[in-house]
Amino acid sequence: MDLKIDPTIFDPEDIGEKTARLDMEHLEAVEFVKEVCKRNGFGILVEFSPSEVLNKKIGTNRSPYYVLGTCNPKIADKALDQTLKIGSLFPCNMVVWQEKQGVQLVYHVSIMKIARLLGIAPDNREWQKIIEETGKNVEAVFRELNGKH
Repeated sequence: MDLKIDPTIFDPEDIGEKTARLDMEHLEAVEFVKEVCKRNGFGILVEFSPSEVLNKKIGTNRSPYYVLGTCNPKIADKALDQTLKIGSLFPCNMVVWQEKQGVQLVYHVSIMKIARLLGIAPDNREWQKIIEETGKNVEAVFRELNGKH
């Protein structure tokens, strides 16, 4: 299968890619990320552990891996005003996985930026404002996660 676009043309900033490394145990990191998200304008809509599900259902031996589905309702409402298709990417996810015992990686990409790149969202001033608003919140989360309050 050939991709229609070359993903290597995108810089991490193009997709809003953010990472943080936390020196703590997995469940402690998950709780910490939840607190930081809440302090910076994101509620937690859904949370689950794919590793627990897969380990239980099909007997894999995956290391701890957790997904936090975050949302800022005011921004989500603005996004839906621009395109109902954005719901297919809701919620914004923060992923926490164990890189090694006592070290967790937190990962996020901007669904708002990705939606625009894929043509799901409009390339207009209103969408740019949404990207900027979510970007400020995400930047605040990752500044805190990376210890740069």
